[in-house]
Amino acid sequence: MPNFKSILAIIFSVLTITSCAQKTSSTKVLADLKELADDKYEGRKTETKGAEMAANFIVQRFTDLKLKSFNQSFKMPFSFKTRGDKTVNGTNIIGYIKGKTDKVLVVSAHYDHIGIINGKIFNGADDDASGVAAVLAYAEYFSKNKPEHTIIFEVFDAEEMGLQGSKHFVANPPVELEKIVLNINMDMIAHNDKNELYACGTFHFPALKPYIFYNQSDAKILFGHDDPKTGNEDWTYQSDQGSFFAKKIPFIYFGVEDHKDYHKETDEFQNINQKFYTAAVNAILGVIKNIDKNYTTKDVVADSMIMK
Repeated sequence: MPNFKSILAIIFSVLTITSCAQKTSSTKVLADLKELADDKYEGRKTETKGAEMAANFIVQRFTDLKLKSFNQSFKMPFSFKTRGDKTVNGTNIIGYIKGKTDKVLVVSAHYDHIGIINGKIFNGADDDASGVAAVLAYAEYFSKNKPEHTIIFEVFDAEEMGLQGSKHFVANPPVELEKIVLNINMDMIAHNDKNELYACGTFHFPALKPYIFYNQSDAKILFGHDDPKTGNEDWTYQSDQGSFFAKKIPFIYFGVEDHKDYHKETDEFQNINQKFYTAAVNAILGVIKNIDKNYTTKDVVADSMIMK
């Protein structure tokens, strides 16, 4: 029987081989991020012309990828009240790829940001153009590689105003909530100088941990930021995965720790870590594929033994 070190060596060697194939296009995902972080979208604040333009860009990408839509439209409008009792109108964007089963994975990010403040545009390149561009990359991958699960690709509006888009989605789902087995949410995955990407959720759902592996030295997947005892360091409800968790739907949230450009006008395309970002996008794709195929670290070891 192999010892622990030999098992790690086997996993590393197998993942080195598999990580070289079936990656997303780094050129395309960077181009989508750069586009969404452009000044012309004016910070993508909910219910602004810039947000509408960003929504139309995403819809066009969904159309080009030939995703299926619910109710003849990728746009799902909703409204909510602010604390001042003002009605705000938002628009979620939803497409899907039918899998071999009716069990559903929801892959998500939010496209809104905080707009223009004191004449400065807050473009939100990392927050969360990075997550949206990743969703588009995964939609493209699975449009060419049929998944086992049905995958909903969801781009939420009004996350910055209290997770309003995702709250609306789980309150008015296009499929039965019971069919949604997991939410994989991404919010800020492009800017970390230490190449650290956190996968949150395994504190609540430890059975997910064996699926979260991928050999990618430029993006190290770490666990944490999901223990309620850690107070503000617990990210469980700090992005759209919180709306799913509130409905008892398991989640994995991928994100980085706050950085100097967080919610500042300097959160621009030129300030992200491009090599880290493209590695993170591919690492998350690897995890999604593991979950879709029900493939864990145990399977890697077993397959390697057969190969030998």
